[in-house]
Amino acid sequence: IYFNLLSEMDNIIKKIHTSLLSKEGEVTSPHLLVVCGDHGMSETGSHGGSSEGEVRTPLLFVSSAFDRAGGLLKPPELVQQTDLAVTLAIGLGLPISRNSVGQLLLPVVQQKTVREQLRYLHLNGFQLSRLLQENMATYEKDPGFQQFKMAEKSHGSWIKLYLEGNTSEVLRNLGKKVLRQYLEAIRVLSNSLSKQVAQYDTYSMIVGTIIVLEVLVLLLLSTAKALSSRAELEVPLSPLCSLLFYLTCLMLCAVHVVVCTSTESSCYFCSISWLTAIGVIMLISGLLCIILSALEKVFVNPKQMAKVIVTGIWSEFDVLILAGTVGHVSSLGASSFIEEEHQTWYFLVSTLCLALCQETCRHYFLAKDCDLQLPSSAKANPEEAKGAHHHRDDAGYLQDAPKTGKAANSESARGSEKWMALATPWAVLVCCRLLRSLNQTGVQWAHKPDFGHWLTSSEHKAELSLVASVSLVMIFILVQRRCSLVSKIAMALGLLGVYSYRAAIGNVEFPWQRDSKDISKGIIEARFVYVFVLGIVFTGTKDLLKSQVLSTDAKTKFIGLWEIYSGLVLLAALLLRPHNLPVLVFCLLIQAMMTKYVWKPLEFDAAQVTIMHYWFGQAFFFFQGNSNSIASVDVSAGFVGLDNYVEIPAIFLTGFATYSGPLLWAIHLLCYLSSDVSRNPSAMGHGCFCYALLRSIPVAVYIVLVTGLRYHLFIWSVFSPKLLYEGVHVFITAAVCTFFTAMDHNHLRKVQD
Repeated sequence: IYFNLLSEMDNIIKKIHTSLLSKEGEVTSPHLLVVCGDHGMSETGSHGGSSEGEVRTPLLFVSSAFDRAGGLLKPPELVQQTDLAVTLAIGLGLPISRNSVGQLLLPVVQQKTVREQLRYLHLNGFQLSRLLQENMATYEKDPGFQQFKMAEKSHGSWIKLYLEGNTSEVLRNLGKKVLRQYLEAIRVLSNSLSKQVAQYDTYSMIVGTIIVLEVLVLLLLSTAKALSSRAELEVPLSPLCSLLFYLTCLMLCAVHVVVCTSTESSCYFCSISWLTAIGVIMLISGLLCIILSALEKVFVNPKQMAKVIVTGIWSEFDVLILAGTVGHVSSLGASSFIEEEHQTWYFLVSTLCLALCQETCRHYFLAKDCDLQLPSSAKANPEEAKGAHHHRDDAGYLQDAPKTGKAANSESARGSEKWMALATPWAVLVCCRLLRSLNQTGVQWAHKPDFGHWLTSSEHKAELSLVASVSLVMIFILVQRRCSLVSKIAMALGLLGVYSYRAAIGNVEFPWQRDSKDISKGIIEARFVYVFVLGIVFTGTKDLLKSQVLSTDAKTKFIGLWEIYSGLVLLAALLLRPHNLPVLVFCLLIQAMMTKYVWKPLEFDAAQVTIMHYWFGQAFFFFQGNSNSIASVDVSAGFVGLDNYVEIPAIFLTGFATYSGPLLWAIHLLCYLSSDVSRNPSAMGHGCFCYALLRSIPVAVYIVLVTGLRYHLFIWSVFSPKLLYEGVHVFITAAVCTFFTAMDHNHLRKVQD
């Protein structure tokens, strides 16, 4: 099969070359066809860069400008990938890239005169020498720089003879000598610069990795107590006064001095002030002592720890979500899984929906009738169940208006709720399948047409306008039910402003618009929406402060949280492109269905609900069309409502638009857990800890993997962009967890006590 594929490629290249030859009479310069590959492949199909065959790939230049060589073929010359950019730049008459470390491939220009060849090599050497001067303080002592200066002097002598009209053998021999000098100098310069590029700040990387791993280990050791009924994350401070802490600080300071005084290359951790460095050293030492103290408690009293961990039998659903989380983390070591990470989350969410279908069937068909009529928490404590039911009705989270006891206990209501619960996982599966067709992402299928590209084409502006208008109406219906009257009006006007903004910039059109002559930047319309976003968020913040400071009822707190959530939904509707508005609609729809028919009736605990929110948030990150490539970032969101580039607003708007899926699911989790505190007072504490742990595990593991794979073939194209995404996601998670902690009344009472 390989020979058939190679023969097919030969015919394709022949057809392209023949077509180019037929058109050479129309242009003055000959055509050039470059055939290359992005990576090689081993006999077994591997292409990760772990063998010589995986990092070597053919490079073929085909042009009529080259002389046809007769006789036996010479063995191919080994060149670097960086040499291609320099060669193409000189061949096309373009300036060489400033930061290029490649060297000219001389066989490509051998048909040129000696004078032209020397000129090309001088340009290449001059560019490399300037780059060396910018990156090395002692560049004058570099052998390549010294050889280049000698070659320049010889080149000057050759030009002098050439201008004098000398055509003797001396001129030819001197020209060959200068060529050799230039080639040797360029080779040494390129190697020196390549070594600098390949050098990593290992010391700083190790320090950062140690801190991340220490935080992760501390979280894992605190899992038992953090998920207990009291939801305590105990961090003992007594180890900070121990002798071990001071000895560790002293030892790390000595290591820091030795490393910073012996290394020749620049190091970030060595360049910071000593006060900051000592602070980092104290942090590492303190975390180490706290971890050792926690480990001591685990080994001294293992029975108590086991009792806390095994508070109940793990269900099949618990095993599933744990296996899915571990499976995703383990897949981060493969470049192909990182490029196609959306497939992992699509699979996990689909599997989750099937598991929820099994759970609903088990709950409604295998449980006893008494269990259906009265949940386990209600049977254990009727008074608490009554209070919880009253709180949920006040919050308006499950229904719009309070239902009478007779209607709630009617057989028809229970029957309809049962069938809706059974249909919800399948409806979510259908929604996810539709969203997958909206935006193709990743690498393997990114080139295939999707529904989003069809909508954004100029021929289908009417269809896009219809989809956008229906989506905005659905957003209002799904959000407004739990908002105050003022917020409802602001939401309606804000969504109208969103459509007006998209019509102003020409994405959609009003029914009375027949041309696109009035296209503008939409600055006034966007700022009109920003006013309503700030107004809704301010109203919600006011209710939250009232509930926190004055200790009012939970209803005020829930309304405040929901209005902040509504303001963020309005902001997302403004920043997302019109064809992505259905993603926001399905996000709200799935949240409403899962809350009403799955999470509440089946009484999932806070940890399970948190993991499900996290999974759906990750899936919706990719449903938006995002990927682990920087090319998929929609930078236009950072200019919505701005005349020109303003750094801080642009960063905030771009980050929010990119991570709107995970962020909206995280804020919805906060709203859900705040409505569940009557049944489980520690729900918000459990949710905050689980959310932080879910984000910490993949980040810590990935940092270790990237550190070990820093010389991988795809480190800059695959692993580094993913590391950037993970870092930004960590900052967002830290902000969300801080908000969780501020809203946790149980935590505030402990602090006051």
